[in-house]
Amino acid sequence: MAYNAQLLNGMVTFVEVVNTGSFTLAAQSSGHSTSYISKEINKLESRLGVRLMHRTTRSLRLTPEGEIYFLQCQQIMSDAEQAEETLNGRQLEPKGTLRISCPTSFGNSRMQAIFSRFLSQYPQVNLELDLDNRKVDMVTEGFDVLIRGSAQLDDSTFISKRIFSSYGVTIASPDYLQQHGTPQILADLTQHKVISYSNLKQPNIWSLKHSSGQQHQIQLTSRVLTNSSEMELALCLAGHGITRMPRFNLGDEIESGKLIELFSDYQQQEINVYLIYPSRKYVSSKVRHFIDFVAAELKS
Repeated sequence: MAYNAQLLNGMVTFVEVVNTGSFTLAAQSSGHSTSYISKEINKLESRLGVRLMHRTTRSLRLTPEGEIYFLQCQQIMSDAEQAEETLNGRQLEPKGTLRISCPTSFGNSRMQAIFSRFLSQYPQVNLELDLDNRKVDMVTEGFDVLIRGSAQLDDSTFISKRIFSSYGVTIASPDYLQQHGTPQILADLTQHKVISYSNLKQPNIWSLKHSSGQQHQIQLTSRVLTNSSEMELALCLAGHGITRMPRFNLGDEIESGKLIELFSDYQQQEINVYLIYPSRKYVSSKVRHFIDFVAAELKS
């Protein structure tokens, strides 16, 4: 490789700007002036020949090229820190803050104990947990790992690792069914009140595959449309309609008779839970240990 004395120039400054979200905060954390930070970023973009971020007086947003460069820079800085630790005789234990985005229901029902055991095993790692059902921008928002459940993940340049398999259920309370009757086929749902999950691409289109292999799909008008699976479940238990959700969102509601599973002659739709992270090649120690830990915990 040809000698390049400027190869790393501006990299630390660029990462600090992205992590803090502004030139002003990056200047404060680094002990430089805002004008110095701005000049460093301008010189870096000029040297690379690309714009790394769109910036206004109120916000910063990485360009696609900036997102790629940011991921590479993070790994280079992490590698450099670990190299220094090795020379200083310190163990390469995972450490630092790990930012994780996880759906609220799965986080509360399946991940609480796992997070606790991970913290106990790796005392130098801090967790920043965002339990939310919204769609996030992994790079711009600075998440290290996303936990997501889906029947089929969207195409992405990110790496995904399946860690848990479940299935979807269509459910209603006994009181609702006693009052409104029990639907026998999917088309019967047009005569019922339904509760739908708004974060789906097409929340008002429900589809099921019959045991015969035939796919059935229907357009519905939701009585309730919500982005909260907890609200879905609560309203369903209260008798306000029929809903569908991953089985892992439920406890013993079906076994105890609080809810009735419908359409038993239809195939169960597989829903998988994935760990999503930016790169297989550039994975920090804290991310790698977390991925391996969660996969082992859920497998057991």
